[in-house]
Amino acid sequence: MATNPSDVDTSSPQTTLSRRGFLTASLAAGGGILFAATFPSQTVRAIAGGANASASMVTLFARIAPSGVVTIFAPNPEVGQGTKTALPMIFAEELDVAWKDVVIEMADYQGGKMGGQSSGGSYSTPSNWMPLRKAGAAGRQMLISAAAAKWGVPASECSTSDGIVSHAASGRSLTYGLLAEDASKLPQPDLEQVKLKDESTFKIIGKSVIDPDKARIVKGTQQFGIDVKVPGMKYAVYQKGPVFDAVVKSANLDEIKAMTGVSHVFVLKGSPRAMEVPPGTPGLGIDDGLRGGVAIVADTWWHAQKARGKLRVDWEEGPHANDSTAGFDAKAKELFSQPPQGEVRVDGNPDNALKDAAKLVRATYSYPFISHVTMEPQNCVASYQDGKVEIWAPTQNPGPGRAGVAKLLGIDPNNIMIHMIRCGGGFGRRLANDYMIEAAAISKEINGPIKVLWAREDEMQHDFYRPGGYHNLTAGLSKDGRLEVWNNHFAGFARNDYFAGLAVPNRDSFPAGFIKNYALHTSRIPFNVPVGPLRAPGDNAHAWVFQSFLDEIAHAAGRDPIDFQLALLRNPNPGEGEGKPPGRFGPSFMAARMIAVIESVRATSNWISRNHLPAHTGMGFACYWSHVGYVAQIHQVAVGTDGTVTPQQIWVAVDVGKHIVNPTNAEHQIIGSIVDGMSAAFGQQITFENGRVQQSNYDNYTLLRNRKIPPIHIDFIKTDFSPTGLGEPAYPSALPALCNAIFAASGRRVRKLPLSTSMLRI
Repeated sequence: MATNPSDVDTSSPQTTLSRRGFLTASLAAGGGILFAATFPSQTVRAIAGGANASASMVTLFARIAPSGVVTIFAPNPEVGQGTKTALPMIFAEELDVAWKDVVIEMADYQGGKMGGQSSGGSYSTPSNWMPLRKAGAAGRQMLISAAAAKWGVPASECSTSDGIVSHAASGRSLTYGLLAEDASKLPQPDLEQVKLKDESTFKIIGKSVIDPDKARIVKGTQQFGIDVKVPGMKYAVYQKGPVFDAVVKSANLDEIKAMTGVSHVFVLKGSPRAMEVPPGTPGLGIDDGLRGGVAIVADTWWHAQKARGKLRVDWEEGPHANDSTAGFDAKAKELFSQPPQGEVRVDGNPDNALKDAAKLVRATYSYPFISHVTMEPQNCVASYQDGKVEIWAPTQNPGPGRAGVAKLLGIDPNNIMIHMIRCGGGFGRRLANDYMIEAAAISKEINGPIKVLWAREDEMQHDFYRPGGYHNLTAGLSKDGRLEVWNNHFAGFARNDYFAGLAVPNRDSFPAGFIKNYALHTSRIPFNVPVGPLRAPGDNAHAWVFQSFLDEIAHAAGRDPIDFQLALLRNPNPGEGEGKPPGRFGPSFMAARMIAVIESVRATSNWISRNHLPAHTGMGFACYWSHVGYVAQIHQVAVGTDGTVTPQQIWVAVDVGKHIVNPTNAEHQIIGSIVDGMSAAFGQQITFENGRVQQSNYDNYTLLRNRKIPPIHIDFIKTDFSPTGLGEPAYPSALPALCNAIFAASGRRVRKLPLSTSMLRI
């Protein structure tokens, strides 16, 4: 049985006071050796670790049993992106063990000792790549030292392979399991001094490995959050207001409590929602407070849900009860008729350049709020007793969840244990922990274990949505068709003086820095809709606008769209496009890497043949840099006379560094991202009327069906950079490549999402 990481003492001076990394080794219960790799927080910091992260973070626990089995505790939540497998692969490679001897277990949340333990932003791989390699190499070094000491030979004469240390000169060898106890007594190496493997000798990294959970998923035996049961557990549903932040005035609580199977019915008062998130505020801008509502607790979820059907609540709906999508659209139109309210970036003199332009190109683009619609609805099991809470949650971001529970219940965070359960999809939704907060509050109220399980309607109508937005764009061309000026007036959603998180385009997003005269101005649309990150946050909408408008400009200039963008990329403004100082997880945008993926996909797709396709068939191109990954795509579609779009083929080139840790999973992530992006273009939208979300289930919130998914050809462009994650980089360019192909096939521009077949009729 594997040792629980929570039982390991990581507070020795060696690990907490050093500015360098160390591998702590100790004798494991039942024999063998337990490794704990510790790094300073500035060396590796998960996306949402923030203040919850210790000064030193244990990034990995691993145990080698006397049998030679290596148990690795995966630190980051698994939401389908493959980190539960990929991160142990990195450690196992450097430890030099056979993958067949590796067992992976999900670690519980360690309260900051293992960093933020979050999964989001495609940061799990880049933030853990070098720390895990060094940890594995240090473990290998200790095992070699133990064998050398036993044999009385120099460690330099020993080698390792598949969990065995060998001494070629004498023909002796010992398994790691037999050496583990001796190794646990040796001095621990400085992780900054260990020798890493020659990357050309990798046997695990770069080879396709099947996620060990997959077989259980296929058979229906894998445990997700929705499957968790604990002794004495009851079930709860939680009815929130139809308008965000509505307050309960009264409800038929006594009638509901008298229903079969119902044990408790009560009102929970919501905590104040943060209305202002100033720019630069740490974290994700998600408020993990409790929303006010009515809790129904019963013996089964069916009894609780059936009782909810009879619940009648009189709500105080507040000042946003008349908000509507039509009203938001009208406000954006009004703002575009006025001067912008703010400025994000201005290069050169855009106003004068527009006056001097030989040709102007104008367009207005808009996109809606969209929902995450994870396959597994939000859920959580919580058990409150005597000032302590035990939680089982499919969360992407346990640290803020624990902090939110502690704040709401007024207890010490150290009295909260969170078991991280595999998530049935995340896409950024489970970076929020509102379901965890609800479960903890209800458990305290009844003083016992409870499972909160959302219905699909809860999932769709109480999300932290991707915010919508509006862009009023004008570009100016010279007489010879060069792009001289770009002006973007963005109207986005804001509370008071602050925009919704991730709503405003990044000031450095391409083509910024590659056009002499460039402006990004902003205006605010008041709103009260909860918003949060969704796969490739920000980029998932802005890429569609920028890459679609660049395609428009190229056609207006009479240029090939790919040649047009390559010309921009090869002529950056001074100081742009060559990679600024490295960020947290890799270098900033490098034009040469984008040029390489563009040229690759152009060749693979036979782009030059696009003018010889059948009638009403077209190819569209787009590229984007997102989460340190470079992606270029070309889509081929046919558009019927009735406006029906049929995707036919997709080609994609991807540069995420030198190594693809797990190729099969990497391909799955790219395909999933592209399909997700296409789905957003074809049918996803959240609309509002009288302050209420109008969509409630898959019958009125359309997702892309399998029959619409065409063959997808993927090429990886290997470059000499550390690898980045792949859960998000391919999403942003999928939408504009699809829409640009639709234009090529039909002559109709898609400037509003989701696209409408009536608009595309030929």
